[in-house]
Amino acid sequence: QVQLVESGGGLVQAGGSLRVSCAASGRSASTSTMGWFRQAPGKEREFVAAYSWSSRSGVYADSVKGRFTISRDNAKNTVYLQMNNLKPEDTAIYYCAASGRPFVTASSNGYDYWGQGTQITVSS
Repeated sequence: QVQLVESGGGLVQAGGSLRVSCAASGRSASTSTMGWFRQAPGKEREFVAAYSWSSRSGVYADSVKGRFTISRDNAKNTVYLQMNNLKPEDTAIYYCAASGRPFVTASSNGYDYWGQGTQITVSS
């Protein structure tokens, strides 16, 4: 079984930066791909970014490309999301997700494990 624990959320002004972390425990083979989704009130959960161990690169939603950077520390089995130039529309609960599949998918159905979520609020 895999457990994902997020940290680092909070309140920030527009234009500011935040970094969230997600530490995974359990079988490392089950976390070949780790990523982030977010869900704003009244909206569906949407893909933000993900990092695949096999490709060793990040994939991003168009809405965050150029502002967010995903990285991974394999020794710690932890994935980070550095968020710069935050906008009010980035306000949401951010969920960490993990999959044993060696490729990134933007579909939430492609992930087997989920964290409890961390709130990020961007004020204007």
